[in-house]
Amino acid sequence: MVKKNTTMIKWADIIRFSNNGNPTPEKRVEKTEEEWKQVLTPEEYQVTRLKGTERSFSSELCSLFDPGIYECKCCGTVLFDASEKFESGTGWPSFTQPIQENAIAYHADKSYGMIRVEVVCNTCDAHLGHVFPDGPEPSGLRYCINAISLSKIKE
Repeated sequence: MVKKNTTMIKWADIIRFSNNGNPTPEKRVEKTEEEWKQVLTPEEYQVTRLKGTERSFSSELCSLFDPGIYECKCCGTVLFDASEKFESGTGWPSFTQPIQENAIAYHADKSYGMIRVEVVCNTCDAHLGHVFPDGPEPSGLRYCINAISLSKIKE
């Protein structure tokens, strides 16, 4: 049984984390680039280790809304509960909250002439996607996640 957040994360919390430091993870998983290449497919490696982005609408996870838990493809850390998933129309799985505050780390991303907040697995630093303040209430958050960076575990 995975313990869920009792406090809702809001945009102000994300900005605070990205500017002042992230929550401490439960554990750390660190591997060399060669070790990651041995356990990930080339596409998984490109997205999770090199901060790539999969094509929008390229995964069946976008349209699956059955109960379950989503974990990091790289290290197995539990990241999201399916009850926080919603249809954003963006072509990537979208969530309103991580399962625990310390599951995700936040970093300012100023690439491509934009200012965004990148989200990574706080355990192994796998690139997951970005978070935006345009999600549904009550959090107002949209964690826009590369499906290839996730594994779904059915409940």
